[in-house]
Amino acid sequence: MIESGVSGDREFIIVTTLQLVVLAVVQGITEFLPISSEGHLIVTSQVLGWPDQGLAIDLATNAGTLAAVIVYFRRDLIALLVGLGERGEQSTRPLVGMLIVATIPAGIAGLLLDSIGQEHLRQAWIIATTTVVFGIVLWL
Repeated sequence: MIESGVSGDREFIIVTTLQLVVLAVVQGITEFLPISSEGHLIVTSQVLGWPDQGLAIDLATNAGTLAAVIVYFRRDLIALLVGLGERGEQSTRPLVGMLIVATIPAGIAGLLLDSIGQEHLRQAWIIATTTVVFGIVLWL
């Protein structure tokens, strides 16, 4: 069972191995679908009667996803890095530049919404509402 408490200034959460496995499987299934994997982690915990697992577990599951993506695309990533030193058509500098520029808006939004997200956006009703609204927008 997930337990939580406060020790001094730090909040702690104890999570069982089963809960970690369930949350990791949910993350793995939902990460590459056009749905919120973060939202599904929170909803899964609530449906199973577990308290919010916290940002540390969310970060760990995302780190696992990132590691899997790096391993799967390792040849492409190596080619991308090697291509940075090339010239002409073989150069990957334009692609790397576009990837960096495309990442900037998400980074800015994350920095600006950090405290709001931690305090207010981890509620099941907000996740459900935004999932339905954006599902309708995508359907249109």
